[in-house]
Amino acid sequence: MGKRDYPLDRVRNFGIIAHIDAGKTTTSERVLYYTGSQHKIGEVHEGETTTDWMEQERERGITITSAAITCFWTPTEETDKKDTSKKIRFNVIDTPGHIDFTIEVKRSLRVLDGAVVVFDGVAGVEPQSETNWRYADEGKVPRICFINKLDRTGASFERSYASILDRLTKDAVRMQVPIGEEGEHVGVIELLTREAVYFDGDMGEVVRREKEIPENLKADVEKYRAELIEKIVSEDDAMMSSYLDGVEPSLADLKKTLRKAVIDNKIVPVYTGSALKNKGVQLVLDAVVEYLPSPLDLPPTKGINPDTGEEVFRTASDDEPFCALVFKLQTDPFVGALSFFRVYSGKIEAGSYVYNASTGVKERLGRIVRLQADKREEVKEVFTGEIAAAVGLKEAKTSNTLADEAHPMILEVIKAPDPVVSMRIEPKTKGDQERMGMALKKLSDEDPSFRVTSDAETMETIIAGMGELHLEILVDRMKREFNVDANTGKPQVAYRETIQKEAEANHKYIKQTGGKGQYGHVAIKIRPMEPLDPGAKVKNNVKREAHFEFINNIKGGVIPQEFIPAVEKGIREAMERGIVAGFKMEDISIDLFDGSSHDVDSSEIAFKIAASMAFKEAAERARPVLLEPVMKVEVVVPEKFMGDITGHITSKRGAIDSIEERGMAKVVNAKVPLSEMFGYTTALRSMTEGRGVMAMEFDHYEVVPQNVAETIKASRK
Repeated sequence: MGKRDYPLDRVRNFGIIAHIDAGKTTTSERVLYYTGSQHKIGEVHEGETTTDWMEQERERGITITSAAITCFWTPTEETDKKDTSKKIRFNVIDTPGHIDFTIEVKRSLRVLDGAVVVFDGVAGVEPQSETNWRYADEGKVPRICFINKLDRTGASFERSYASILDRLTKDAVRMQVPIGEEGEHVGVIELLTREAVYFDGDMGEVVRREKEIPENLKADVEKYRAELIEKIVSEDDAMMSSYLDGVEPSLADLKKTLRKAVIDNKIVPVYTGSALKNKGVQLVLDAVVEYLPSPLDLPPTKGINPDTGEEVFRTASDDEPFCALVFKLQTDPFVGALSFFRVYSGKIEAGSYVYNASTGVKERLGRIVRLQADKREEVKEVFTGEIAAAVGLKEAKTSNTLADEAHPMILEVIKAPDPVVSMRIEPKTKGDQERMGMALKKLSDEDPSFRVTSDAETMETIIAGMGELHLEILVDRMKREFNVDANTGKPQVAYRETIQKEAEANHKYIKQTGGKGQYGHVAIKIRPMEPLDPGAKVKNNVKREAHFEFINNIKGGVIPQEFIPAVEKGIREAMERGIVAGFKMEDISIDLFDGSSHDVDSSEIAFKIAASMAFKEAAERARPVLLEPVMKVEVVVPEKFMGDITGHITSKRGAIDSIEERGMAKVVNAKVPLSEMFGYTTALRSMTEGRGVMAMEFDHYEVVPQNVAETIKASRK
């Protein structure tokens, strides 16, 4: 086995996350340029970026898949750029900002050690920034903020910074003060060192530090520097007491304490600049090195031993048993299926066999490649803390754990959100039919938030996803990558059904024909399910999932143990079919408390039918209702269109939460049912002379008003 070329403390795995259009991909392109991975900068607005390599990404100017790139960075303070011992290895993932591709952000954060969160200096915190921030909180991912686009008209560092404090975290703190804003933005002042930093050269590659700072900013710098130092010393008692005695800690001590606080998620440093105008990005890269964790700074990785069910831990070391998480599958036009994985412990060689602990299957790991976006470099071996892609793993799916067979462990899975929009799809020709099945399988393997089902009655194929754009792009990819032409129906809302009160039912299924009969008898009680408490202990006789609970209260074997799974299966099938309008039912707790059996005639099928009928009877008496997805909508419009927009939202059964100002524009925050939002972008453009923009994301399910429910039922007949 070979030796690693980079010590672990000089590796940083981080992602760049942001709301759509905050300038995330432009920032990533600068990262590649300054780290020397590229000699020319690709621009989103010219459709030439590296990380956005899919045709759809270049056409639409948005990022769809997260691209994983390996590059090397020498901190700007280092004078000898040739000295390789000073270089840091970056594994960067540029994630999409559009809510329809939310799974990409979620799964990327799962395998990253830190994140750079990019904000638009004009808009500040936007809805998607909040969602991504929540995902980062869930994964306890340390972050650095970068307020970008400070060169734009209407940009304001202070306003954007205030929106971070107000809407995301009180732990954010300024690391810099900008020198000028909008057209006058020329550089930044580093508060800790009191240096003015300018970016010279054609592409801002020459970082010039000056001790002399502009006169008009001196008072601000002292005020904000004191704030920053107070925030840092409050994390260390010894430092705090000497600071109160009037002794300022050394720069090295301040940085050390700040690093620990960032890694512990207690402080979030805020940087600023303009990626497009090549100002400030290098200092963010320096901050990644200084403050974001290396794999060694993180607590040991926790997993479950599949054989014993016990918790096991792995520390980040090449000498530990191998363990890695597959976080993404991608079909590559040149090499076929790529499985991206992050190594948490141990090392693996190309050509060796790897054990998939999630499925129990052993596979040969053909080749291993490291990506520089759409260029690839073959590697012989991958070590702890690295991110790479395997070629030739046929069985691996997103969230599978690859491990050492002698020391198996399963890491926590990445949970995919449930889709809210579905549409029917059919192949145009017989030739398309065979290819379509294969294409849909590959696409749903790649993207766990994309589901494919078939309607048992009509035999039609139904695809479901996170939004109109999500499905549109998947159908587009089928055509380009898999050469499948398909016709699609209108997007449909993924309604659900549930119950609002308790009910009981007792059903006997008896069939007597010549010979052996059928006998199954169950008594169940159903009630609306309480929200899950993740910390609560679950009893042995209770099976709990996110939207379903099954309690086996059978005493004295009145229903033999071997028929209990058939009862559960019958109920699940009845819930799939729904009873109000044929939509899937959820959030129901089922208590199986009685029944009886027959020594000869009882069978699995009899109990399955009895359970399904009992559930149907109980559900009809439990006040069943339809649920619809409600979206969180943000509309940004010039003030003169405000009245039209608020009226229009109200006419769509929307509830307005708040109205804010952003520069010269007004921001309307509302909750609107998804069924009313199809084609809204077009309506918005025509109402606002093309000047209104909107963003929306799924918020929650809520009961459909009676009159609307009647219309939906009628349309399903």
